[in-house]
Amino acid sequence: QVQLVESGGGSVQAGGSLRLSCAVSRGRFSRLSMGWFREAPGKGREFVAATTWDGASRVYATSEKGRFTISKDNARQLVYLQMDALKPEDAAVYYCAAHSDPYTKRQVSEYPYWGQGTEVTVSS
Repeated sequence: QVQLVESGGGSVQAGGSLRLSCAVSRGRFSRLSMGWFREAPGKGREFVAATTWDGASRVYATSEKGRFTISKDNARQLVYLQMDALKPEDAAVYYCAAHSDPYTKRQVSEYPYWGQGTEVTVSS
């Protein structure tokens, strides 16, 4: 069973940056496509970014495009979410997710593997 563990969350002022990491174990990392999602209080879990097995293809939610960057390090079995120009509305619990198809996916239901989440707070 693939295991995912997120880290890097914390508190930051608006305009600041954070880099989230997701460590993957018990799976063939080079054959996992990865995604980041977030869930704010009172809202459903929403798509943030995704990348393919080899990290060559990346897609983003419209509001994050240009501010967030997803990357995948197959050698270290880590996936990152670099978040810049953070806004108060970016505050949420961020989740790392994985699936084994060689293309990007945006729906929560399409990901069988999930981490426990890491919290990001953004003060104005």
